[in-house]
Amino acid sequence: MTRPPTAAQRRVIDAADPVTGRLRGTETQLATLVKYGLAFRHPRPPHDHFLTPAGHRIRESEPTAPPSPPAEPEAPAATGVFAARVGGEPEGALASPARTREVHSAWQGLLELRRMTNPDGATDRPCGWERSHLVPAAALALEAAGHRPAGADGAGYRVRATPQPEAVAVHEPDPEALRACADTLEGAGWQVGAYTEPRTRARYLLASPRRV
Repeated sequence: MTRPPTAAQRRVIDAADPVTGRLRGTETQLATLVKYGLAFRHPRPPHDHFLTPAGHRIRESEPTAPPSPPAEPEAPAATGVFAARVGGEPEGALASPARTREVHSAWQGLLELRRMTNPDGATDRPCGWERSHLVPAAALALEAAGHRPAGADGAGYRVRATPQPEAVAVHEPDPEALRACADTLEGAGWQVGAYTEPRTRARYLLASPRRV
């Protein structure tokens, strides 16, 4: 793109999903971002649009000038920002067809981000975005594979940050479900080890994004 995005384009970019870069806007707005290399249209249904690496860079940069107010109110975009469930959310393990579609679309968008940002185009290992967003990245891999996030009853997985660099902890009270979480993360390109918490003797996982 040879010129800064317009105020309207910048609003669409800034409103992109913080996890996946999924965009919402009019067909004209999205087509223009694709034309300038700031977005791409996913080849699989529902053909959502996502930010390219160039689009992410603009989103993370400061606007060159304050956006000018629109001449007239614009139609509001669909509300709600996707967030992978890390376990312990108020909605807990509640699932719905709409949620399943959202998670599937987010996972497909993340795979495409891997393809576009990993130097060799590999989709079988995490990309830079995942290494800088460890908890939501690991949670998305688990939720997309059908694992249950922890709810009010305590059953289900919980993904938490750790003091260790590039590592998250995954807790799951059911031993079989914990092993299944390990298998899922390994299949998604994470290095996984199982450990025992000294005080409670509970088993948990430490997972780190694989680089090669």
